[in-house]
Amino acid sequence: MVYEDSVQHLKERSKAENAAFVLKVVQPALVGLMDGSVSTLAPIFAAAFATGSTHVALVVGISASVGAAISMAFAEALSDTGEDTGRGHPFARGAIVGFATFIGGILHSLPFFIADLKVALYTAYIVVALELWIIAYIRRHYFRMSFWLSVVQVVFGGGLVVLAGLLIGSA
Repeated sequence: MVYEDSVQHLKERSKAENAAFVLKVVQPALVGLMDGSVSTLAPIFAAAFATGSTHVALVVGISASVGAAISMAFAEALSDTGEDTGRGHPFARGAIVGFATFIGGILHSLPFFIADLKVALYTAYIVVALELWIIAYIRRHYFRMSFWLSVVQVVFGGGLVVLAGLLIGSA
C-alpha cells in the first residue's frame, strides 16, 4: 500500500512538473519561435525582391531578428509577474521568448549570406518550411494538437506573411 501511494504521488508530481515545464518554458519558446519565424518573413523577402541584393536582405533579416527578439522579450517580461498565473519569473520567460524569437528569425536570414539571390531565396524557402514543420511538431508533441492541422495553420499564417513580403517587395 505504501509503495502504491508513493508511485501515485510520483506520477502526480511528474504530471505537475511536466505541466509547469510546458507553461514556463515550452509555451514561451513556442510563442517566440512562431513570432520570429513569421514576423521577419515579410521584411526579409520584401528587401530581397525590392533590391535584388542578398546583402540587403541579410542586413534586414539580422536587424528584424534582433529587433523582434528585443521587442518580444520585453513584451513577455512585462506582461505579468507570473505570481498569479504560475507562468514563472517574468525575466526568465522574457529571455526564453526573446532567444526563441531571435532563432526563429535568424535561421531563414542566414541563407542570404549566399551571393546568388535565386539560390539564397530557394534555400530560405526550405529553411522556412523546416521552421514551420518544427513548430507544428512542437505543437503536436507538447499540446497534443493534430500534426497536420497544425501544419496547415502554421503554413497558412506563414504563407500570408510571405505573400505580403512578395507583394510589397515587388511593388
